[in-house]
Formats: sequence, C-alpha cells, structure tokens
Amino acid sequence: MELSFNPFDSLVCILLGISFTVWFTLLLVFIIVPAIFGVSFGIRRLYMKTLLKVFEWATLRIERGAKEKNHHLYKPYSNAIIAKEPTSLEEEIKEIRRSGSNRDLDSASEFEMSDIFYFARRGVESIMDDEVTKRFSAEELESWNLLTRSNNNFHYISLRLTVLWGLGLLIRYGFLLPLRVTLAVTGVSLLVILTSVIGLLPNGRMKNFLSEKVHLMCYRICVRALTAIITYHDSENKPKNGGICVANHTSPIDVIILASDGCYAMVGQIHGGLMGVIQRSMVKACPHIWFERSEVKDRHLVAKRLSDHVEDKSKLPILIFPEGTCINNTSVMMFKKGSFEIGATVYPVAIKYDPRFGDAFWNSSKFGMVNYLLRMMSSWAIVCSVWYLPPMSREEGEDAVQFANRVKAAIARQGGLVDLLWDGGLKRAKVKDTFKEEQQKLYSKMWTDSSD
Repeated sequence: MELSFNPFDSLVCILLGISFTVWFTLLLVFIIVPAIFGVSFGIRRLYMKTLLKVFEWATLRIERGAKEKNHHLYKPYSNAIIAKEPTSLEEEIKEIRRSGSNRDLDSASEFEMSDIFYFARRGVESIMDDEVTKRFSAEELESWNLLTRSNNNFHYISLRLTVLWGLGLLIRYGFLLPLRVTLAVTGVSLLVILTSVIGLLPNGRMKNFLSEKVHLMCYRICVRALTAIITYHDSENKPKNGGICVANHTSPIDVIILASDGCYAMVGQIHGGLMGVIQRSMVKACPHIWFERSEVKDRHLVAKRLSDHVEDKSKLPILIFPEGTCINNTSVMMFKKGSFEIGATVYPVAIKYDPRFGDAFWNSSKFGMVNYLLRMMSSWAIVCSVWYLPPMSREEGEDAVQFANRVKAAIARQGGLVDLLWDGGLKRAKVKDTFKEEQQKLYSKMWTDSSD
C-alpha cells in the first residue's frame, strides 16, 4: 500500500504548529514570566480604562434612545440597597408613643397598645424590603456593561449598539475565554506538579522558600486567567506568621485575590475530584489545615488545630472567611466566633469588587461551580480593591462575639459595606429563636430600666 503525500495537509500542520508556537510564546512572555516575577506591563489597567469609556458611551446611547422613544427601556438598579440610618428600639417606640400621646415618655414604664405598631411595622418592612435575602442575589448596575446577564430588561435601541454588543460577545467568547481557560489550566497544573515535587524535599528554609514562590507564581497566573485588576492598599498591615487573616466573603476567587499578594495557610473541608487532587498536592509543600467531613462540626477539634498552627510562629498566617457563606459584596454579615476564640492576632482584610466589569458574587443556590467559573471567565474583567487593616487583638473583658463584631465593623467601614448582625446561614436556614428572644429582651429591658 502506497502512502500519498498531500502538500496541503503539510501546510496546514505547519501553520497550526506556528500558531501554537506564537500563542504560547505570547503567553510565556506577557503573562507567565511577569507572573513569576510579580510585575505588570499595565495592559490590564489600560484595558479597564478603555472598557469604562465604552460603557459610558453605551449608557449615553441607551438614555438617548429611551428619550427618543419616550419610554424607559433600560431600568437601572430597580432594587438598589439604600442604607437607612440606624435607630434603637427604644427611640422608635418613643416616637410612636409621642405621636399618639402627650404623656411624659421618660416615665412610661409599662406596656402600651401603641407599642404593637412598632413590631407590626418592622414585620411589614421586612416583607417589603428584606435586608437579608437580597444580599444573596447579584448586585444590579446603574449603567449597562454590555452583558445581557446584568440587564434582563434590555431591548433593541440602535443598530450601532447592537453591533457593539455582538462584537463584545465575540471578543469575550472567541478570544478572552480560550485565553483564560488556557491560563487557568496552566496555573492549576503548575500548582499541582510543583507543590508535589517540593513536597519531596526535607522540611527547612529552602522548602518553605520554594513553596512560597511556587504558590505566588501559580496564583498570579490564575489571577491573570480572570483578567483580575487588583489594587492593594496599606500593604504594611499585611498578615504575618502566627496570625489569622479574616476577610469578607463574596466568591471562591477571594482566595486567589489574596493569595496572589501573599502566602496563607488555607482552612477547609477535604474534597474529592480535582479539588481533592489540588488539596493533597498543596499540603505536601505547605502546612494547610484540611478537615474530614466528620471533623468539621467538632468545634473543639477545629479550635485545637487552629490554635496549634498559630502558636508556631514559623507557619504562614491562616486565611479564614468567618461569614461562612458568600454575600453579594454590598454588606458584611455575622462573623462566626470560632476563629476569634483562639486568642491570636487578627489581621482584618476588606475586599470590594467593582461590579461594572463582572459580578464576582457566587450565588451557590443558583449556579454550580463550573457554571460560575464560566461566567467569571466570560466577563469583561474582575476589578477589586483590597485593604489591609491594622492588626487587632482581643481586649480585656471582651468575649469572642464582641471581638468578632468589632472586626466585622472595621471591615465594613473600610470597604464601604453595610454592617449587618444577621447570620449568613439564613440563606438556607430559618431564623433562630434566639433572635426573636433578643428582641423580646430589648423591649422588656427598655421599660424595666425606666421604672428603676
């Protein structure tokens, strides 16, 4: 049997080979090598500024088109979160009594029928504008970013705008998505392979040095896989060995955002599949803290493992997200007290994402991990700011809950987020009876104190 030689097939193979060579050369020169040395050419920030100008133009076109057609085709943030000035239960009930009575309010020390209106009003307000459940849905935008996912009310306005949207779709899925997938696979593969190799080395300074460099390099490649543009503030407050870093939680990529600027010991449950492979390889090179499913609910065991880690000042700071679930980056919800009972120095970190370029919030009840990552990699970019706050320690006479609330308030204040007392676990659970009892105690204490 004779083999025929086809010049066209050879030409195609040569062109494909050249294309792949050029592709990976560009990746190596402009992305992977800069990630290794922690440098940037400024391309991503130029890209961000260009996008902002395009978004401004698109918004102007939408507003002009709406005016010409004399109706509102684009609804900017219909359920925007408006922060209400906080008032105490006592002040609000006094206001209700004042509107219906001329008695001396300070001397009123018994129940009045008008007090019912306070609780009735709060109940109706919670139904109409629930400040908890809306924290588990995506933050809407005041201007359109050319993503249909961020504007479900989009209608045809002009041919020029439609062409621009189509061009953006082609760029995001035809160029950015393949590039980002390639970088993500590269970063994760290098992390698994290199940490496994480093794990073969004996414990010592050399192993720790190589482990930190490899982790930083791989996380920086993964950051570039999201076209993440991160601004770090107050780096002199970065977490140090033997401490605990706590941050507000919006997305699984919070870990990558922080770990690309410093090394941390991760805490979490052992998984199977690809995540399990990554966990097993990482722990070979660095003392991360992984728990079996049966161990997670054992608070004493968890506290003991964390305490043993922070007592060793040679080990990396622990990274923990005390909310225990993802919030949509408009607020900070209740911090679990476990990580604040240990007595270690706490390094608060505030993370604030810019939703104009892509929504980083992971709504786990709506999207699976694969679907979520696809949405992230097909967005324009992930833009965020990270603030390292001064270290905080538990004060004398302060319990773990008070300490956690003080840290949470500092994070919310710095990140421009709403500070909520509600438990993020309400995403999947009912309100605990203790919350109801607390309101009852506040009410009874109000007029019991006044009678004294």
